Amino acid sequence: MIRRTSHPEATVSARRTEAFTDGVFAIAATLLVLGLTSQSLGSIDSEADLAAALGNLLHPVFTFVISFLILCVMWMTHVRQFEWIARIDNAGMWINNLRLLLVVLVPFTSSLGTDYSDYLIGRVLLPVNFFLAILVGWLQWAWALRSGAIPGLSPADARRLGRAALSAVIISALAVAASPLVGSAGFLLFFLDGPLTRVLRGTDAPVDPIGPPPASPGASEGAGRLGE
Repeated sequence: MIRRTSHPEATVSARRTEAFTDGVFAIAATLLVLGLTSQSLGSIDSEADLAAALGNLLHPVFTFVISFLILCVMWMTHVRQFEWIARIDNAGMWINNLRLLLVVLVPFTSSLGTDYSDYLIGRVLLPVNFFLAILVGWLQWAWALRSGAIPGLSPADARRLGRAALSAVIISALAVAASPLVGSAGFLLFFLDGPLTRVLRGTDAPVDPIGPPPASPGASEGAGRLGE
């Protein structure tokens, strides 16, 4: 993904890529709830039966909430990335498409984690799914940085932001390692994301990764877009 290259005709505005990505994330997050149905409660003849059946839904609800929250975190990362990126080429679009392929698999692997948590593969697939999606998201950001996509960002700041973005990759890898023992509970490690991000970025990093890049004469198109 690039703002300016020696061949600007090879790039297009990132607006439609952003919109498509937003839609895919929204659909994937919505489909997660389909794993929670009243049919799974079984036969209910009393208040006690209903209470017991709802208690049995604690694990599916936990998996749903965790999956939804991590999808939200990934979408927020997407939003931050595209505050910096105004134009995109074919390679950038395919990297983004690969991430979305992994995102749309989340409802499926989430349901497997709920229905087959007694089996190793059932416990591992959802964490692996999220790890790969997060890794591709990091590769997308690395692609933008290495291509010189962000005007006004110094090499030192680019390195700091790249290190900070590794936080989610590291934590999701740890969640995969823990999943054979604890399943989706390994995602609770994401509570460490904030502190680890600050450690990897460094205390002297002046760049806010959420905000848009500073305007520069060579990036008038990108600056105009971000100002909309």
